[in-house]
Amino acid sequence: MDGGQAQIIERGVLTAPDEAWDVAVRQAEVIGPLAASPRVGLAAADAAADELGISRRQVYVLLARWRAGEGVVSDLLPQRSSGGRGRRRLPAAVETVMTEVICSRYLTRQRRSVAAVYREVVRRCRAAGLPVPVRNTLAQRIAALDPAAAAAAREGVDGARRLRAAGGEPPKIEGLLQQVQIDHTPVDLEVVDERHRLPIGRPYVTAAIDVASRCVVGLVVTLEAPSALSAGLCLAHTVCDKRPWLERLGLERVAWPMSGKPREIYVDNAAEFRSEALRRGCAQHGITLAYRPKGMPHFGGVIERLIGTMMQMVHELPGTTFSNPAERGSYDSQASAVLTVAELNRWLALAVAAYHGQVHATLGQTPAARWAEGVAAGGRPATVTSETAFLIDFLPVIRRTLRRTGFTIDHVQYYNDALKPWIARRDGLEKFVLRRDPRDISRIWVLDPDGHAYLPVPYRTLSRPPISVWEQRAAIARLREQGRAQVDENALFAMVEQMRQVTEDAAAKTRRARREMERRSATPAPQAAGPPPSPPAEGCADEEPVRPFEVIEQW
Repeated sequence: MDGGQAQIIERGVLTAPDEAWDVAVRQAEVIGPLAASPRVGLAAADAAADELGISRRQVYVLLARWRAGEGVVSDLLPQRSSGGRGRRRLPAAVETVMTEVICSRYLTRQRRSVAAVYREVVRRCRAAGLPVPVRNTLAQRIAALDPAAAAAAREGVDGARRLRAAGGEPPKIEGLLQQVQIDHTPVDLEVVDERHRLPIGRPYVTAAIDVASRCVVGLVVTLEAPSALSAGLCLAHTVCDKRPWLERLGLERVAWPMSGKPREIYVDNAAEFRSEALRRGCAQHGITLAYRPKGMPHFGGVIERLIGTMMQMVHELPGTTFSNPAERGSYDSQASAVLTVAELNRWLALAVAAYHGQVHATLGQTPAARWAEGVAAGGRPATVTSETAFLIDFLPVIRRTLRRTGFTIDHVQYYNDALKPWIARRDGLEKFVLRRDPRDISRIWVLDPDGHAYLPVPYRTLSRPPISVWEQRAAIARLREQGRAQVDENALFAMVEQMRQVTEDAAAKTRRARREMERRSATPAPQAAGPPPSPPAEGCADEEPVRPFEVIEQW
């Protein structure tokens, strides 16, 4: 057996004209028995020639072709000359010019037309004193290029994807949480704010699915664009018991037992999945971080199909934007919007519960049943008791030197009395690893020098309100616009308060302002702080001036 790898030649059984085929059949009826004789004399050849209406010489030609072939009718089909088709007749120098121009002019991201490329061929040939080929010849050389390679050169990898075979087989996954695929997408839905019930735009959803059972194990809806924080929040939702979260949504009777720590998360090559925070967090908890092969999106087909199914369900909700403007038509998504982010979360939780109870075409059973089978066979996956402790390991990483007044991050000072022992020996310590939740920068988590535990450290001035990193950056940008060369903490928080007041006044009028208010309301509530610390006095001789913060990591 050749495994089906050998090519099978089509010898004219279907492609030969009917007249030629009929002649070959008639000739085979005469030549076949004649060729069975070891020697064909002149008399036998003349008799065959008379019967077929051809010359004696042609009889011997047909005999030779029959014996050299496989003894089938197609051996006697007329063999036509190609007339030289496919062979290049142009001088080698002209072919060289055309090849060079095609590579330097046509196969580029500028995507020049054939006419423009031909003009360059004409110019170079005339300059070199060579004959000028006709335009059709150049067009034939371009048409003979590999379509996928040409599209990749002119349009990039994405442009060539439609011309390439999928190729490769994703690894086989059988155990629960052996592989969890994670991805983001904008939700095809306009949501409204809690206060005015007016549209604030489209949120984003980050979803995680267990490949073995096809169960949704993590789901997070945010108003922020996809980031390392989104991935961390989704992972935290994956590894923790979902009952407290369901109770906060008022869904005590909904069952969503699919939780646990994945052995591997499988993601695409987006920047948010390559952050230091995500890589270190996964390493900390023994989770393998694997990336799809570039140019092979079908390797993440499970999560892609889930998101596609989820968006199809969202299209049934009031305020949907559908998949594209053509599909939306004249439907007014903003005027029809009625759901808040919290209500969307409740709806998605109910939709996931319904999905878990439906028979999956690939599994042949419901995802919930497959999950139950996996639990019965291998036990319930390990979960994490403290969502906050787990999430800290996935928050953006910042490194700062400890000073007598604590830490300064983006013009904001943080201090806790627990820092005093480290302050005393700070000259012998390296920069500290700090973690900060971008949604609420009122406190940071400081990793002790031994790397054993994180210490929560609040604002040095506890009366400051919790703000998000996006508010902080907007305030700094506004102060810079006003010509402030130096930004101090008092000016920063004064600007945040001023911006919040402007947002409050404009909330009923503009969608962007309402979205800003909703983002702020989604900020996690700060934990109760202890008694105010007593940091060392400012202005000491060894105190260094505050320098502008450096960007440690983008999320």
